Amino acid sequence: HAAHPPLKPVPSVRHQKTSPRENRPMPNRPAPARPHVSIRFSAAEIASRVDVMAGELAEQLPADTLVVSVLKGSFVFAADLIRSLSRAGADWAMDFLTLSSYGTGTQTTGTVRIVRDIVDEVRGRDVLLVDDILESGFTLSFAKTLLKERGARKVWVCTLLDKPEKRRTDLKADFVGFEAGDEFLVGYGLDWAHRFRGLPYIGVVEKS
Repeated sequence: HAAHPPLKPVPSVRHQKTSPRENRPMPNRPAPARPHVSIRFSAAEIASRVDVMAGELAEQLPADTLVVSVLKGSFVFAADLIRSLSRAGADWAMDFLTLSSYGTGTQTTGTVRIVRDIVDEVRGRDVLLVDDILESGFTLSFAKTLLKERGARKVWVCTLLDKPEKRRTDLKADFVGFEAGDEFLVGYGLDWAHRFRGLPYIGVVEKS
């Protein structure tokens, strides 16, 4: 047999000394203080109302209804609603439409643009537009007109919150969760400059 080549010596690994400072745990930095939010609609109230709305929708709309969630604000409401619809026996298809009319401010610009369009075909189908809040009506009026022009059989509007006194169009919602006053609401998908969407309830940020 041929002789095996000699094994190369393995260089020894020198352990680097660490200073005591490097072994210290990093101090926990305090999170920035969150402004106080006064609750207007509790998580339990919202959950109960969503279940009631889902039952009404399942009874009144056809089996081939397409749910279109208007993003970003409605994603929490739409997710709970689609699960409630399933429990009510309505396993409807779902798509998403991202529209923008606010930017980072709190007042609508009145000009609506499509950020992300739907994928599903709407021609000949009933479509349920789902949004978190109906105020001026610019965004949902734009979406309803868009879908009707694409051949939807009927476009229904479902909103968790309605502020009729803020309306600047003649749009009316077909299904409403709660009527709200003229306050800037946050939580349950509603944001204030992209914050507070994750709160499980809906409330008002108290000014300090």
